Amino acid sequence: SLGDPGITPLSPSHIAKDSDADDAVEQLFLVVVAIDFGTTSSGYAYSFTKEPECIHVMRRWEGGDPGVSNQKTPTTILLTPERKFHSFGYAARDFYHDLDPTESKHWLYFEKFKMKLHTTGNLTMETDLTAANGKKVKALEIFAYALQFFKEQALKELSDQGGSDFENTEVRWVITVPAIWKQPAKQFMRQAAYKAGMASPENPEQLIIALEPEAASIYCRKLRLHQMIDLSSRAPVNGYSPSDTIGTGFTQAKEHVRRNRQSRTFLVENVIGEIWSELEEGSDRYIVVDSGGGTVDITVHQIRLPEGHLKELYKATGGPYGSLGVDYEFEKLLCKIFGEDFIEQFKIKRPAAWVDLMIAFESRKRAAAPDRTNPLNITLPFSFIDYYKKFRGHSVEHALRKSNVDFVKWSSQGMLRMSPDAMNALFKPTIDQIVQHLSDVFDKPEVTNVKFLFLVGGFAESPLLQQAVQSAFGSRCRVIIPQDVGLTILKGAVLFGLDPAVIKVRRSPLTYGVGVLNRFVEGKHPPEKLLIKDGTRWCTDVFDKFISADQSVALGETVARSYTPAKPSQLVIVINIYSSEQDNVSFITEPGVKKCGTLRLDLTGTDASVPNRREIKTLMQFGDTEIKAMAIDVATSKSVKVGIDFLNY
Repeated sequence: SLGDPGITPLSPSHIAKDSDADDAVEQLFLVVVAIDFGTTSSGYAYSFTKEPECIHVMRRWEGGDPGVSNQKTPTTILLTPERKFHSFGYAARDFYHDLDPTESKHWLYFEKFKMKLHTTGNLTMETDLTAANGKKVKALEIFAYALQFFKEQALKELSDQGGSDFENTEVRWVITVPAIWKQPAKQFMRQAAYKAGMASPENPEQLIIALEPEAASIYCRKLRLHQMIDLSSRAPVNGYSPSDTIGTGFTQAKEHVRRNRQSRTFLVENVIGEIWSELEEGSDRYIVVDSGGGTVDITVHQIRLPEGHLKELYKATGGPYGSLGVDYEFEKLLCKIFGEDFIEQFKIKRPAAWVDLMIAFESRKRAAAPDRTNPLNITLPFSFIDYYKKFRGHSVEHALRKSNVDFVKWSSQGMLRMSPDAMNALFKPTIDQIVQHLSDVFDKPEVTNVKFLFLVGGFAESPLLQQAVQSAFGSRCRVIIPQDVGLTILKGAVLFGLDPAVIKVRRSPLTYGVGVLNRFVEGKHPPEKLLIKDGTRWCTDVFDKFISADQSVALGETVARSYTPAKPSQLVIVINIYSSEQDNVSFITEPGVKKCGTLRLDLTGTDASVPNRREIKTLMQFGDTEIKAMAIDVATSKSVKVGIDFLNY
């Protein structure tokens, strides 16, 4: 064999448009269920394919928190000491909280674990997550448990509504992930869903992995004027003057809702919202900023009227600038006042009380606003005060006086009193990063003429973030917030599941190609790549590019190349697929080039009277959120298919 690349290009590349090949196998599902699996909170919504204009958001959850709307449930999961699934969401949190401290240290409690998929560089099926008590569990198991919980909840609600048992086969599932996640994390989510029994490798079409800002964008196209708050309009919105709307617009703006056995139904009209009708040709570009608990995702789309199809203009960008950053700053503040050694110990020794403290902070965090003048009170759990006295030998009050953090005082009712400035300071680092990142995106040539900026996701409910984005970009474009901004992604994901072809053009996040041999050219090829076989001089390890990072790809677009075995008698042909974040890749040995797939075509036993230059056609299909590849032996039509795999190489 000729070492790794045993094939050589036959012909110049050409692109085959083959969009209608797959349409025949479209399955008919009765219902689309979308799961917004968030860093801090999660939820699901569904729509029956027979009445796609009605989106039902899941039933209200028991056990909500004060000051937080309970349309979604916290992304928390509890396993028994035997590592079996016990509960999810509020139920998990409350049960864990009520356990006796001697018992609770044996239970495995996980929260905010989704960020691990973003921060792990070399994610595999074996990656671990750490529970609150320090024990480790495979991430794949935790994600599968969580998805299985949602699957069962949704099927139960559907069965209750329809009066008969609903089968999993009748459901098309959609799971949302951040667009900036690397490919391994997106594939990991699919594997977890297979483990949870939502779909299977034999029937992958049953599950769609949707990108969060893309889902939000699909919903934003449909917004009517009464369903959004325009931060830039000087005219009163919904009959309130703009100064009122920033904080209160969310509560007053009610959508017409059909109450249906506690589930909430939203009507989505089958039209493109009026906001687009005023656009002249060419100014139909907009940015969606999806700010959640863990990440901020930014996508730039262009809407094509009249159908309202979407085209991605610039590859998704973003970073870990979610509202968790604010919690982290609060934790740093506590460390500054009470000492890092104490906070670390307190989290380990009194995990349930720590969860309590963060819940108390959460509701005050939501009360922060630019024009607030009165202080925010955060109740310290009794065990915090008690444990601190044991740990340090003096009181919490003493610590506050000594710490010279002047915006945080002790109130006699046992609370931390934070001045509004102190609270705003906790938001500042995260908001600054979001604004900075957005400025960088606005400077890209592809992003000229943006007319609207849609602020969506849970963190978009923060008046501080709204004000920062409005003051930084309000002069360049109209900043718009959908009313029930925390549910935007969920509703958009349902619409995407009903019609996945709505996004017609995407940008490839990576450069893809295959490893080949080329004829060696003196002076052009590096001498260390020279390989001499049967008197022929080859250059080895050449990266033959199929598509570049940030190149635009139409939905279902196929790129085809033809190769021939370098050694005519070769019967097992191995084609290795590689990816890189760089645009210009010449060799598969360059840093950052990763193997992500293998096509193995075995032609033993085929007719020997094959032409001496056997043509192997290799196809890669892009434009979907996941990529497929195929190799065909032209003479015998023997073929092999593979999905690109980022987890197992």
